[in-house]
Amino acid sequence: SLTQSRHSRHLGACAAALARFGRGDSGDLAVAAEQLRVARRELGRITGHVGAEDVLDIIFRDFCVGK
Repeated sequence: SLTQSRHSRHLGACAAALARFGRGDSGDLAVAAEQLRVARRELGRITGHVGAEDVLDIIFRDFCVGK
């Protein structure tokens, strides 16, 4: 179904971010934190958890702010 396909896509993106985090190639904490943030966001898209960052992304993407 469409929902299962969407869930699979988000889980794949989460797993990829966690794999990049696990490799820790750069040793940079900011890069590692970003990979964890991406993984959390992908899981949130499945569970329905919407954070302030998600709302701001939509506002700045869909609306002409500041013009």
